[in-house]
Amino acid sequence: MTNRRPFGLVMVVVAALGLSACEAPEPAVSDAQPMFRRLTEQQYRTIIADVFGPHIVVAGSFDPILREEELITVSAGNATISASSFEKFEKLAHGIATQVVAPANRKLLIGCAPALADAADDACARQFLDRAGRFLFRRPLTAAESDRLVAVSAAAAAEVGDFYGGLSFGVAGLLVSPHFLFVADTLAVDGADEDAPRLSAYAKAARLSFFLWNTTPDDALLRAAESGALDTPQGLEAQVDRLLASPRLADGVRALFADMLAVDKFDALSKDPVIYPAFDPMAAADAREQLLRTVAYHLVERDADYRTLFETRETFMTPVLGRVYRVPVADLEGWSRFTFPADDARAGIHTLAGFMALHAHPGRSSPTIRGKAVRELLLCQKIPDPPGDVDFSQFNAPSSAALVARERLAAHNSVASCAGCHKLTDGIGLSLEYFDGAGQFRTTEAGAAIDISGDLDGVAFTTTQGLAQALRDHPMIPACLVRRTVAYALAGVVHGPQSAWEEHLMQRFGQGGFRLKPLMKAIALSPNFVAVGAPGAASTAAEEHS
Repeated sequence: MTNRRPFGLVMVVVAALGLSACEAPEPAVSDAQPMFRRLTEQQYRTIIADVFGPHIVVAGSFDPILREEELITVSAGNATISASSFEKFEKLAHGIATQVVAPANRKLLIGCAPALADAADDACARQFLDRAGRFLFRRPLTAAESDRLVAVSAAAAAEVGDFYGGLSFGVAGLLVSPHFLFVADTLAVDGADEDAPRLSAYAKAARLSFFLWNTTPDDALLRAAESGALDTPQGLEAQVDRLLASPRLADGVRALFADMLAVDKFDALSKDPVIYPAFDPMAAADAREQLLRTVAYHLVERDADYRTLFETRETFMTPVLGRVYRVPVADLEGWSRFTFPADDARAGIHTLAGFMALHAHPGRSSPTIRGKAVRELLLCQKIPDPPGDVDFSQFNAPSSAALVARERLAAHNSVASCAGCHKLTDGIGLSLEYFDGAGQFRTTEAGAAIDISGDLDGVAFTTTQGLAQALRDHPMIPACLVRRTVAYALAGVVHGPQSAWEEHLMQRFGQGGFRLKPLMKAIALSPNFVAVGAPGAASTAAEEHS
């Protein structure tokens, strides 16, 4: 568990002193580093859809970015591209480029026609490559970059005797460039004081767009960078307000929570089809979407208090999920609004089938895994791994199948090396035992009535509604969101002096009713969001990957 000072303590002190958010100065970050990270798979796919259209198919596999500090976005800062990974990206690039120049897409996407279809046309190639490259590189191409891509397209056109076939090689060149595959902070080179480096306007635009929309900057944001508007407080706030007001904010919030809630693990999720016949791959896909759709509805559409996520009964349902939840569904074709009754055991996103199934075994539930997930994903409290010398045979004996979860876990608590961690997880997880390994409701296990009494840091409860209230009121619920959102925004974990900034943000978060959009705006407008360290660090890193 973390030893850091709870953010809620700052709020208590500020309230006691009678201070307001505007009276409390924002702590400055003194050790921020330039950002350099690989695009995630979702970002790659979204950018291709944004630049070339959603009809362009990205057909291929991506090497995964392993989770670090609970966020893939943070891990992306340490991700590299191996030779085999580059081959995959190259194959993806040529597949996308072939579709872009296909006869059905030429008029829509390319925007110009060559003088001769069977020969190079540098002017048309440059017009298209410069326009597409501006979005893919998140800045205008340099003259050298443009010349090189036009030359590649011309040489290929001469080789294959087709302008469009040649142009596809130029498009592929954009897509395999490190300037597309990696997001690298660049510093302003306008004669500013080298002792006070600052991000270039295009780097600011990229940070804003990936944070709020999880994609490359759009034309309006790039124009604001080009004009210098992003370097003024008024221009910056205007763009932040525009991004926050856009329907695309829901995509950014979904991406944040997909990372925070580790929903990428659905890709490897499997359930025993004999034990859980209703939870097939279609149900798993809908359970994943239900979780993110519910979050976006409450935090973006309703602009609700973040803590309501842990007590809400409002969600969405499909016919496939209706079979899992065993409830009638209004819309037999797609998604429909659904509210669980007041006396239902479901209360909060942590009781949805997606969360319950993701944190369980293939053939049964797991109070320990679920309690660990709540601690680590929702409260930002690290649970240590089991000791290496634990004899699991004593817990997994054949006779244990006849025991209910509470009885099985009693054995763990009898072992000193296990008891400490299980005390942190099991009081939470046992209160979720009304939901089996697929998240389906039940009241008995192994023929015995299930006891779901539990506790969370000294707060005891006997119902799932009691757990919901305990989570809603836990000071680390909002504090953890602040911490994760800052790490996601910066693509890096906040340490040292920056923790004071988190505490400042936590204070403002509470005073703003624990609403996510004002928190995101406060982060985006903070000088700390674009603070950088030593000059040249980002450009050097970019050169090493080029």
